[in-house]
Amino acid sequence: MGEIVLIRHGETTWSASGQHTSVTDLELTENGVSQAKALAPLLAGREFTAVWSSPRKRALITADLAGLAVTAVLPDLAEWGYGDYEGRTSEEIEADDPGWSLWTDGGKGPGGESAEEVAARLDRALTEAEPLLERGDVAFIAHGHSLRVAAARWLGRPPRDGRDFKIDTASIAALGYEHGRHAITLWNLTAAAANGE
Repeated sequence: MGEIVLIRHGETTWSASGQHTSVTDLELTENGVSQAKALAPLLAGREFTAVWSSPRKRALITADLAGLAVTAVLPDLAEWGYGDYEGRTSEEIEADDPGWSLWTDGGKGPGGESAEEVAARLDRALTEAEPLLERGDVAFIAHGHSLRVAAARWLGRPPRDGRDFKIDTASIAALGYEHGRHAITLWNLTAAAANGE
């Protein structure tokens, strides 16, 4: 039985600075390019029956650099829509909106998504992917918040529980099974961690 392999894109200028990035279509930094290339050995032993990417450049470029041929671009894998908070850090948002949490309050204004809206998108992707696992792995190349929601939903937990899963840029995770139940079988593995750095 295969696994759903979650791959977060490599570093961008905004992921490095902590700015919320959804629809802004950024390139990878030099470090992000190196990170993405370093994923290839971690993925080399897997048999992918499908490789699905977010439509954002940072995800598509990461897939290519990691040696994966994207078989479908899925809007459902796009990052959480932050709306008015796009491009802002958590500290900047907190100064204007004390107590705000993406996980409970969602994005703000036009384009802002609630946790439930993001969960509905990821639920569709997970439901579509699961039958394919009988033939091999399915890759989701996407973003920090959306992949954390995917993990929570795989476990049957509410989307807000994604806040409990830290995920670094250019890391991989895997959603699989243990004793017939959904389980997280790998989490937040970077090339640096795999190499003991």
